[in-house]
Amino acid sequence: MKPLVQYLIAPALLGTTATGAVAADVLQHVEKQPLNITAISMFLIFVVTTLGITWWAASKTKSMEDFYTAGGGITGFQNGLALAGDYMSAAALLGVTSMIFFNGFDGVLYSISFFVAWPLLLFLFAERIRNLGRITISDIASFRLDQNRIRTLTAFGSLTVVCFYLVVQMVGAGQLIQLLFGLPYNYAVIAVGLLMAVYVTFGGMVATTWVQIIKAGLLLVGGTLLAFLALSKFGFSFELLFEKAVAAHHDGERILLPSKLVADPLSLISLALGLVFGTAGLPHILMRFFTVADAKQARKSVFVATGFIGFFYLIVGVLGLAAIVIVGQDPAFYESGILGGKLIGGGNMPVMHLAKAVGGDFLLGFISAVAFATILAVVSGLTMAGTSAISHDLYVMVFRKNRADAKDERRVSRIASVGIGIVAVVLGILFKDQNIAFLVALTFGVAASVNFPILVLSMYWKGLTTRGALIGGIAGLISAVSLVILSPAVWVKVLGNADAIFPYDYPAIISMNVAFLFTWLGSVTDRSSAAALERARFDDQLIRAQTGLGASQAVSH
Repeated sequence: MKPLVQYLIAPALLGTTATGAVAADVLQHVEKQPLNITAISMFLIFVVTTLGITWWAASKTKSMEDFYTAGGGITGFQNGLALAGDYMSAAALLGVTSMIFFNGFDGVLYSISFFVAWPLLLFLFAERIRNLGRITISDIASFRLDQNRIRTLTAFGSLTVVCFYLVVQMVGAGQLIQLLFGLPYNYAVIAVGLLMAVYVTFGGMVATTWVQIIKAGLLLVGGTLLAFLALSKFGFSFELLFEKAVAAHHDGERILLPSKLVADPLSLISLALGLVFGTAGLPHILMRFFTVADAKQARKSVFVATGFIGFFYLIVGVLGLAAIVIVGQDPAFYESGILGGKLIGGGNMPVMHLAKAVGGDFLLGFISAVAFATILAVVSGLTMAGTSAISHDLYVMVFRKNRADAKDERRVSRIASVGIGIVAVVLGILFKDQNIAFLVALTFGVAASVNFPILVLSMYWKGLTTRGALIGGIAGLISAVSLVILSPAVWVKVLGNADAIFPYDYPAIISMNVAFLFTWLGSVTDRSSAAALERARFDDQLIRAQTGLGASQAVSH
């Protein structure tokens, strides 16, 4: 059997925070399928609807506060659903179900790691981030530290994460649509690039939020309907589902036990660290806390998101097991009709075949359209985060020293969103036939090794100084990038060397510790007068973080 990672192209290609930990090249050689009129029709309905939302959102976007954060006017429930929309991806639907289909319980271990990140966000970050920040995560990190240097570091850290994620999304869009819709790869990539630029340039955060809410609703409805129809084949008996899944799978009862991942505990720990703490360092996730009115609504949004995400992963578990029985025993879904051979469309199609089996072409078209709509929603959030880093952090705060007028800032933000869209399209085309596993690992590694340490220490450790944050952030970035390059995913599979220098695909177990160590070392050895002032300002920051006194308020529309 191929390694586990070989079955998981969707988490690499489509991965958001939930599934970006694994990747392979299964979809790199897909064959163009017949045109799926049903899927394309549903997709066009979604596009037209979201463009209408963008036109409406443009009329609501009166200021840069509206553009960046929707003026803080999003409710906790709405933001929770939007957060879930950012996190529940087509990759989760395709990739995790395929993982369960092929490997059983190991897929559940991934889901657990994805889910654990949210209580962390609730208890450590949500309230303090809303009270301390205004536009981007750089606002938090630079609250009591040197504005120019810290903003530059965190902005480039955020842009690195955004760009790598966008590459993954664009390649995923092209390959998925080529497979399911029968459209050429380059056309799909260009279409996604144009749409994401339109959403962000004209509608800002208001449009992005509502696109994510609609997408989350569609994914939840589609997944629930599919699970309901699948369970109906087993008389809605989970016991019968498990029994038949065990009987149908070639590994038998072993699918109910952790196997491959637990056999290498260090790799599992490193992966889990990257997923959990990387999620807490993703700029497009964290900036959503600035869209609500206050800390109470921030907490509520995480609570709501956690509920929807937990429910979604329960659905994914059901779909994976149902696919083992229904898809795994039907030769119609295998090439040449050979059971146990290669699935038609590649290793990530079990859930799509399941939709076809229980709901026919209509349900297949609907789930396909939802998968593509998911990509549009995720890239909108990513583009929004990248645009904010360029226009707010670098242009306004660093280059213009917070003296830029709103007109110039808006112009730069529009140029940035279009520029990011162009870069994403170009990179998506260039990486069409590349193994991009290292990009996903690098994304989480950078987020967990650069953004997360600086954010958590700036909020919770009085001793943090600008020098320590810079040294730790740079050390974390260099170590994450270097270890990924030296890992099996790149050193062996991409560069063609015989053996990897670093034995694990996921660098977080090393790079996170390097980041924290150098941040601590750089801070405790800093005896400058500036460092003393930075430590002294911690008390004022703590009061604001806990009470919200002085925090930005929601804008009335």
